[in-house]
Amino acid sequence: MARIPAVLASAAAAFLVWGTGGTAFAAPTGDVLLPHPGPEGLVWVQEQWGDGGVVSAGAWEGLPTVLTVACDGGGALSVTMESQQTKVAAFTVDCPGDGPGRGSVTMPAGVVRAGSFSVGVDATSQSVRWALTITQPE
Repeated sequence: MARIPAVLASAAAAFLVWGTGGTAFAAPTGDVLLPHPGPEGLVWVQEQWGDGGVVSAGAWEGLPTVLTVACDGGGALSVTMESQQTKVAAFTVDCPGDGPGRGSVTMPAGVVRAGSFSVGVDATSQSVRWALTITQPE
């Protein structure tokens, strides 16, 4: 039985989402910006507001990696991704007030190295709502 808490702690350490305002997760509004990525997904942040990001592990360098961000609410997002402390992607996504904006980058196999990675999201306003997926399609 002592093994179960250790497994749960390891799983919790493998995926962390952070945000501003004192909460890690925001309540869903009912309309999904990005659907669940399915079996190819490494990370799915369903909904977040303002600045935030994600830290995770489990990337495999033998597959390409796709980072997709969608947002709305006016303003923009500046998105950066690091793999093993090396910046591997950076882009900006416009977040219209009348519908979702979307940005994506595909990195060839080997760019995201095996192990941990992080994504930072810097919003121009706390009213910007965003979602994020990271996939490794086969």
